[in-house]
Amino acid sequence: MSARFNWTTLHPAAYKAGIGIEMALQNSFLDPIQKELIKIRSSQINGCAFCLDMHTKDALKHGETPQRIFILNAWRDAKEFFTEEEQVILMITEEITLINQKGLTEETYEKAKKLFDETQISQIIMAAVAINMWNRIAKASHMEIGK
Repeated sequence: MSARFNWTTLHPAAYKAGIGIEMALQNSFLDPIQKELIKIRSSQINGCAFCLDMHTKDALKHGETPQRIFILNAWRDAKEFFTEEEQVILMITEEITLINQKGLTEETYEKAKKLFDETQISQIIMAAVAINMWNRIAKASHMEIGK
């Protein structure tokens, strides 16, 4: 599949705004592995090959193990590989990514409140929102893998 267009040059203001979100998330409490888990899990759900390629490589660079990346799609059946915090982060990620199903459920939000403060929860949500934005852009414009 070839790229449809280069949206970064066609709409540089929007690209700059997206990068601004990423810059704001650099100062979040989330560590690099947690950020990449959010990006990979959302990209799996959305079927975004471009983002999966990028973020699995980034996760490995940050020290994530191949095994955890391989089983991430089935993390609920492999909970022993993920911390309690990571499990809640993944729950939030899935519910934000699949917003049309239930949204962020009260059950997940209550679990999050036991582990994170409101600022941290908002940062997890924003990280999920950001990768969903990038997934949609990459899929709509047919961004080429590895480019």
